[in-house]
Amino acid sequence: MRLQFYNTLAHQKEEFVPLRPNQVGMYTCGPTVYDYPSIGNMRAYVFADTLRRVLEFNGYKVKMVMNITDVGHLESDGDEGEDKMALTAQRERKSPWEIARFYANVFLQDMERLNIKKPSVLAWATEHIAEMIAMVQELLERGYAYETSDGIYFDISKYPEYGRLAGQKLEDRLAGARVEVNEEKRHPADFALWKKAPKEHIMQWPSPWGMGYPGWHIECSAMGRKYLGDLFDIHTGGADHIPVHHENEIAQTAACTGQPAARYWMHNEFLLIDGGKMSKSLGNVYTISDLMERGFEPLSYRYFCHNAHYRRQLNFTWAALEAAQKGLLSLRRLVQGSAKQPTGAGAAERAASFREDFLAAINDDLNLPKAIAVLWEASKANLGRELYELAREWDQVLALDLCTGAVEEDGPLAREDLPPEVRALVEERDAARAEKNWTKSDALRQQLQEMGYVVKDTPQGTEIKRA
Repeated sequence: MRLQFYNTLAHQKEEFVPLRPNQVGMYTCGPTVYDYPSIGNMRAYVFADTLRRVLEFNGYKVKMVMNITDVGHLESDGDEGEDKMALTAQRERKSPWEIARFYANVFLQDMERLNIKKPSVLAWATEHIAEMIAMVQELLERGYAYETSDGIYFDISKYPEYGRLAGQKLEDRLAGARVEVNEEKRHPADFALWKKAPKEHIMQWPSPWGMGYPGWHIECSAMGRKYLGDLFDIHTGGADHIPVHHENEIAQTAACTGQPAARYWMHNEFLLIDGGKMSKSLGNVYTISDLMERGFEPLSYRYFCHNAHYRRQLNFTWAALEAAQKGLLSLRRLVQGSAKQPTGAGAAERAASFREDFLAAINDDLNLPKAIAVLWEASKANLGRELYELAREWDQVLALDLCTGAVEEDGPLAREDLPPEVRALVEERDAARAEKNWTKSDALRQQLQEMGYVVKDTPQGTEIKRA
């Protein structure tokens, strides 16, 4: 069954042919660790993990590299504003390194909750400054970059194919570019490779151009090249990366190597919230911990993501997540209930047909909605023990704990059933909420969560469940 993906660079679906037999080099744009990762962020990593699992299901050995951006990501993709790490450090009165480690650990914990496999290489930007400087020097020597009073910039006019990924011609990009404050730039859309740092800037390193820090885009090019070579198989990220970050990655890498970094560029679409944009100002930026606080199992969110194609926008509502959780629990009941059933007449032949349908679905550009539909069809086909075997096999891709996960929602615990120290914290939190001391309330909720308990605030009062 041939494997095919939609390649954003080619703007069409293509058969996947790796550079090396049975091996795949894959780079995934990781998080900028300055805040809690949202469920929108996590959709990108569910997608990348599913892609990796599909490749492995097809017998490929995957080397997956993911970056951790702990420096260089400015407020605007247009090289304006402060570094996001520095801003959070100032706000929380901690060092950028403390900020990075804290939020990176939260991200890695959320990955584990969602059954997302750890990358083969987790590359921290601050540990690869030398590689970035070397690549900027190479771009200067090749005539693709120039120096200004505030940094080193890539000259996009020297790369005629700029805009190929987004399907936008260079002249259209320049005509539509917004006016920048920096008049030293040759073209408004030129982007920073290295920024010269003022003395008060928290994170900076010595370079041939004085003290400074890398641009966001050079990070991925330098680290992808180090661990996967001048050309590798697949690069993934969110659709928001297409017009700027990934376009810039391709330009600077191709200027050095003659190759567009990766042969296949794959992107997942946005997560909407109640049909609209996720925004802090709207108060609808939810995290995996928020879902757990409301009594949802994290894998219900993964199942929710599987019910829409990764290249389609996905609308999140609490009702939709509740339906997803009920669906996942029902599937598990059917699967686990089949474990001790006898195999019916003809079940092996029907199971073989379902296997073909499942493989055809996942190999057709990760059509997970269809793959889930095949699983539901199999669950209703009276396969007996064969259903359990199918689920165990397919869970290598779905990662939903079909054979081992909970099959019923845990009910709330009575106060008298709680350990004394837990009960005391719950009562202390109730008092903090009554006083509208939300900071203390959140801190106590986190403490309870670390002890293995999920707090859910309802109109009837506080509910406690075991995590």
